[in-house]
Amino acid sequence: MSNKLRVGIVGYGKMGGIRHQTINARHDAEVVALCDPFADLSGNGDIACYKDWRELLQQPLDAIVVSCTNDLIPTVAVEALNMGRHVFCEKPPGRNVEDVTSIYEASGAKPELILKFGFNHRYHDSVMDAHNLVNSGRMGRLLWMRGAYGKAGGPEYDQNWRNDPEKSGGGILLDQGIHMIDLFHSFCGEFNEVQGMVGRQYWQVPVEDNAFALMRNDAGQVALLHSSATQWRHTFRLEIYLEKGFLKLGGILSSTMTYGKESLVIARCQYDKSNYPLPNPEETVTYYDHDRSWEREMDEFVTSIHANEPVKVGTVDHALAAMRAVYAIYGSDANWSRELSKKGTVG
Repeated sequence: MSNKLRVGIVGYGKMGGIRHQTINARHDAEVVALCDPFADLSGNGDIACYKDWRELLQQPLDAIVVSCTNDLIPTVAVEALNMGRHVFCEKPPGRNVEDVTSIYEASGAKPELILKFGFNHRYHDSVMDAHNLVNSGRMGRLLWMRGAYGKAGGPEYDQNWRNDPEKSGGGILLDQGIHMIDLFHSFCGEFNEVQGMVGRQYWQVPVEDNAFALMRNDAGQVALLHSSATQWRHTFRLEIYLEKGFLKLGGILSSTMTYGKESLVIARCQYDKSNYPLPNPEETVTYYDHDRSWEREMDEFVTSIHANEPVKVGTVDHALAAMRAVYAIYGSDANWSRELSKKGTVG
């Protein structure tokens, strides 16, 4: 491998373009090949462009960014690993648990290669600051969490490939809710009890437009999730309640800025003379102006390759755990589980 990492991108939609910019802003990596059978790849200078991802993999590359549709993610990722390429994979990491398991097994056969998944929400400043507070223990033990992540669908939402189960594997829970599940896991680990209600309430699509879940882990910590494509005001909200107060994360600095300004509310309990917590503790609010999540996660990927060290965020174990949780929610709703079985997408 040369001093500057040679990277190829498979899938050049919105995320492929973001990854391209992030990589080329570095001094130790550059994009040298692109592949997308549908996108206009002209105007990319001397970068080699392909319509077939197999042709791209034949080039002398060090790493591959997989930004294609969910149905192709495991195929491209597994082949890239088998050919000795480091792999950065977008989320969701496939359509079902079997897809992620195939990547997991391919990675296990090539332990010298770096594999990372794009769960960029862990890198948002509000999330990182919340982690520091929770891990410090100053606010006591985490008791429970409540997360809502939703959008209003948008123009031609019902025609988007993300609502085609053959390509996506699922709807809003798999596409967007998986981020909140990964955040839950990052704060308190995986859940062994899951109760969910999944449905199609508004959009005429063959996948879910709303999912509600109640989850509990071995430590008794509980998380409530609502993932929605009928949240008419775009919403990201994560509440974390601890023994000595609470944290509220709101807004995400997305490219559209429709989720509002990113913020972190911190409230520490006040107590009476008998040491009982008083209601409505004073809140302090921090606002964040810059989204460095894309930069930070690519930095870990590239730096890990150069240093020959495993990644800590967005590991294949994180991806597999998140996908298992998604399908545990699907499976806990008997009606939805039967529908998935008819479509052959249960994983």
